[in-house]
Amino acid sequence: ARGEGEAQCAHMCKSGQVWAVASQDFDSLVFGAPRLIRNLNITGKRKLPGRQVYVDVKPELIELDAVLKELGINQEQLIIIGLLAGGDYNPGGIKGIGPKKALKLVQEKKDLDTILDGLEWPFEVPAKTLFEFYKKPDVENVNIPEPELDLEKLKELLLSHDFSEDRIANTLKKLTGESGKDGGQTGLGRFLK
Repeated sequence: ARGEGEAQCAHMCKSGQVWAVASQDFDSLVFGAPRLIRNLNITGKRKLPGRQVYVDVKPELIELDAVLKELGINQEQLIIIGLLAGGDYNPGGIKGIGPKKALKLVQEKKDLDTILDGLEWPFEVPAKTLFEFYKKPDVENVNIPEPELDLEKLKELLLSHDFSEDRIANTLKKLTGESGKDGGQTGLGRFLK
């Protein structure tokens, strides 16, 4: 990305080049990504910071429209919440304002100027500059070439994960149209030995 990577990914998702953004943080939602997948590469349990507590970690799909609707806010107000609670460009946010208080302020006062009136902004970059950055990030249109399917590499990968060789061969025939049957999807369970 020529600018912020999360912004570029959000742009690609909004334009339909990718289905979702995979990330652990929420910046891509603040940049307007329609879908965010968290915990894509994390499985099992994770220790909570500063505590002797472990939680199960599973992939999570977050859809921006549903979040905005549930919170009763719009995209600009989500940006304001991010600014108040803190993000990559203003770590920690404004002292004494966490996500819940930021949401309440946005729901009551609606816009950035009204919310900032009376609050001290302790960061070098002005809040309005960050707000505009999130609204209109420096992104570019990119062309993602259609990949060519390498059936041998796919077969190697599936075999390395203990998938049944017969099932792989049959399914690859269906995908390529060699079996005379349609290439309809089946469950992954059919691949297992």
